[in-house]
Amino acid sequence: MRNIIALFFAAWLPAAAAQAYPAVLQDGFEQGSELHWRQLGDCRALLGTPRSGELALRCKAGTSVLFSNQPLSEMGVLELWVRPESDITSYRIQVLVSDLPSVNALWQPVALIEYNGGEQGYKAHRVSVDDPAKRYLRLDIEAVNGLIDIDDLQIERILLATALQKNEQRIVSGILDKLRQDQNVALQAESFRTLGVNYAAQLDMQRQYLEYANALYAGNALVLASGERNRMANPMAYASFRSIINDTKRVTTPLQQARLNSMLKPFGDLATATLNVVSGGAYSAFAEPFKSFLASSFDKSSYSDAGLSRSDRKFAEQNGLKIYQDAERFLSELEKELVQVAGLEAELLQIQSSIEDFRRHLTKQLRDTLQHASMARSQEALSRALSKDEAVRQKLMQEVAGNISLQANSYLNGGNNTELVRFVLKTSEQLEQTQSYKDQFNQITSAMLTYYDRFERSVNVSQNPFTDNNDKQLWENHAQKARAYLQQSKESFNRAYL
Repeated sequence: MRNIIALFFAAWLPAAAAQAYPAVLQDGFEQGSELHWRQLGDCRALLGTPRSGELALRCKAGTSVLFSNQPLSEMGVLELWVRPESDITSYRIQVLVSDLPSVNALWQPVALIEYNGGEQGYKAHRVSVDDPAKRYLRLDIEAVNGLIDIDDLQIERILLATALQKNEQRIVSGILDKLRQDQNVALQAESFRTLGVNYAAQLDMQRQYLEYANALYAGNALVLASGERNRMANPMAYASFRSIINDTKRVTTPLQQARLNSMLKPFGDLATATLNVVSGGAYSAFAEPFKSFLASSFDKSSYSDAGLSRSDRKFAEQNGLKIYQDAERFLSELEKELVQVAGLEAELLQIQSSIEDFRRHLTKQLRDTLQHASMARSQEALSRALSKDEAVRQKLMQEVAGNISLQANSYLNGGNNTELVRFVLKTSEQLEQTQSYKDQFNQITSAMLTYYDRFERSVNVSQNPFTDNNDKQLWENHAQKARAYLQQSKESFNRAYL
C-alpha cells in the first residue's frame, strides 16, 4: 500500500509531472491538417488569424469530424484554442475515443466542449480524456452562426495517479460481479483492501487541488502585472492630460479649480503623484462632465470675468479650442484602453469567483470523504488531511483505507449483501465525485490560460492607442513592466498547474 501511495504522491508533484509526462500529440497545423488528421467536413489549415505560428485550422459553419491518423497511447488532458468568428458564433466539440478508426466503429464519448458565444478572440479549453490504452481520437465539431479557428492543440500524457484511479472502476465492477456469483471470501477481502487504498489515495488529490486553488491567484507577479495594466488606463498617468489640467487651471477661478480637483479625485492626486485604481464607472462619470467643464472654462464669457491677467486671457483665447480638441482626442484614446482593462478585470473577477466556489465545494467533498470512511467530521480530521507533514497524511490515509476495507468485510462476513452493495456503490460514488473536481479544475485553468493570452495581447506594442509621442512612450514603459510581470506569472502557473 505504501508503494502505491508513494507513486500517487510522486505523480501529483507539479515539477515531476512536467518532466515525466510529455505531450502525446502537439499540432499547431503549421504543416496542414493531414499530418495528424483525416476528416469529414470542411476544415482547412489556412493563413488568417492563428493564435501562434502562421496557420490555424478553420472550420466552416456546420458539422465537421476529425479522426486521428494513428492511435494515441496514454491520452490525458486535451488542450486546444478556439476563436469564434463573431460574438454570436457558438460551437460544440465532442471528444470520443475508439479502438478502431472507422466511422462506424464503437466511439466512446469522453468529454464535451461547449461555447454559447459572447466574446471574440481565442479561448482555451482543457478537458480530460484520461485513457491509458492505445486508441484513436475523434473530434466532432459543430459551429453555428459563423466559422471557427482552432489552433495549438495538444494532448498531455496521462498522469500515473489518473491511470491508477481508472483501476478503481475495474475494482468496483469486479467486486460487484463477485457478489453476484459464488463468494470467494479470500479474493473479495483482497479486493476490499485494494478498494480502500484507492479510496484513501483520493484524499491527497483533494488536498493538492485545494492547495492549487488557494495559491492560484496569490502569485505576486500577477498582482503586479494587473497593477501596471490598470495604471495604463489612468488619465493622470499621462503628461498630455496633466498639461490639459494645468492649462485649464490657468484660466479658471479658485472655485472652478476646486470643482476640477473634485472631478479628478477618483483618479488620484496630482500634488502627491499618486494614482488610484480606475473603474469603468469612474471614467463614465468623469468624461462628459469634464469636457463640458473644459468647454465652459475656455468660453470667453467665463474667462473674461475670472480676474485673469492679460496674458492668461490671451492664452485662453488663442489655445482654448486646441486644448479642448486635444482633450477630446486623448479621452477617446483612453476609453479604448479602459475597455480592455475593464474586460480583463471582469474576467479575472469571474475566475476568482469560480475558484472560491471550487474551494468551498471541494472542502465539503473532503469532509464527506472522511465521514464515509468512518472518520470524525471534525476540524482535526480535516487538518490532518491538509497537513504539510507527509507522515501525518500517510497515517490518516492508512486509517481511511483500513476503515473502508473493515466496513466492507464486516458486511461480507455478516452475509449482508444488500448493505455491502450499497456501501460499495457509495464508495464508488465518492470516488467519481472527486474525479469531477479534476474536470472543474480544468475549466479554471482554461479560463486562466485565456486570461493570460488576452492580457498578453492587450499589452502588445500594436495595441498602443495614443498618438502623442510622450503618451505613447509612457504607455510602452508600463506595458514593458506588465509584460515582464505577466511572463513571470505565466511561467509559475505553467510549472505549478499544467
